[in-house]
Amino acid sequence: MARQPDDKAAAKFSSEDSALVRELALLLDETSLTEIEIERAGLRLRVARNVSVAATMPMQMAAAPAALPVASAAPVAAGPDLSKHPGAVSSPMVGTAYWAPEPGAKPFIEVGSKVSVGQTLLIIEAMKTMNQIPSPRAGTVTQILVEDGQPVEYGEPLVIIE
Repeated sequence: MARQPDDKAAAKFSSEDSALVRELALLLDETSLTEIEIERAGLRLRVARNVSVAATMPMQMAAAPAALPVASAAPVAAGPDLSKHPGAVSSPMVGTAYWAPEPGAKPFIEVGSKVSVGQTLLIIEAMKTMNQIPSPRAGTVTQILVEDGQPVEYGEPLVIIE
């Protein structure tokens, strides 16, 4: 929490300020937010909490460098070509791509699969909603360009169908 008073008298907390801090802390818990900042009547208050998810990030980050050189080399050489490929199916939204309807289930498609128009290629989770991505054309899946559970951006190529 931060307070920047003009003088020493304003620097003291009142019981009303303490109640506000408690209320904001409860609001953090209820909404799963990690930080709230408000300003009113010359009082600037920031309430933040550490989340246990941040503790798991270093383990994920440690595994990422091994995959990054391989992943970054391919998009630089083939990235622009794949997005302009006539058989590319692009992501219609930002979210997380999944190959199967649930963990451990058979994937919707595999390289070499024959697909028809409207057949589900994969699912993109966006804002806790699972969105099925249908095939815009019939053909054979020649490449799957995203990993299961990978974040994707709008317009990013997902699959190549020829």
